[in-house]
Amino acid sequence: MSANNKGLAVSNALPNFSGGERALAAPPNLARLRSFVRAFGALLDDTQRETHILARGARLLALLVEHDDWLPDEYAAPAPERYQQYLLHCDSRERFSVVSFVWGPGQFTPVHDHTVWGLVGVLRGAELSQAYTRAPDGTLTKNGAAERLAAGSIAAVSPSIGDIHVVSNALEAGPSVSIHVYGANIGRVERATYDGDGKPKRFVSGYANRAVPNIWSQAQSS
Repeated sequence: MSANNKGLAVSNALPNFSGGERALAAPPNLARLRSFVRAFGALLDDTQRETHILARGARLLALLVEHDDWLPDEYAAPAPERYQQYLLHCDSRERFSVVSFVWGPGQFTPVHDHTVWGLVGVLRGAELSQAYTRAPDGTLTKNGAAERLAAGSIAAVSPSIGDIHVVSNALEAGPSVSIHVYGANIGRVERATYDGDGKPKRFVSGYANRAVPNIWSQAQSS
C-alpha cells in the first residue's frame, strides 16, 4: 500500500465468531466527496467572484454535509490535547482545500483569522462561533452573540465579510465535526491568532494527517 492512499484505506471489521457470520463495516461513501471536489473545481473554473463562490459553494457544501456516510473514521477522530484539522483534499493549483475539523468536549480555538474566504458546514454535533471586529487601533470587540451551528448549518468567513472568530465545541459530552472549504491550501497559509489586547501572533496551521489523502485511489464507483 502506498503512502498516498494509506490515509483513506478502509478495512473490514473482524469476523463475528459468536454469530457465525462475518460482519462487514460499511465503507465510507467517498463518491460524495469526489463529486463535491469536482463540482467545486468546476465552480472556480466558472467564476472568481467571491460573492458567487460563497453563495454557490455554500449550496454545494450543504449537499455534502446533508449526509453523514462518507467521512472515513480516521478523519473524524478527536485527540485529547486539542482540536484536529485533517486535510481531505487540496486542489492541484491550490485554489481551494477541503478539511475536516474535529472537536473533543471542551475544545476551542484561539481567536484567529483566515486571510482567505472560507465555508464551514457542520457534519456532526454542534459548534459555537463568536465573531470579532478589529478596530484600527488593533483592539478586538465581540461582534454580537455567539452563533450556534447545528449539524447541516453553513457559515462563511472572509476578510471582506468578517474573518476573525473563535470556535468551540458546543457539546459537553461528545465530539463535533465540521467540513471546511478555504480559498487556498489553508495548512500552509500564514495567518494570525490574537491575544486579549488584539496583538497578532503569526502561525501556519499545517495538518493533523499522518499521510496525504488520495480520494481518487479508492476502488469504489464514482
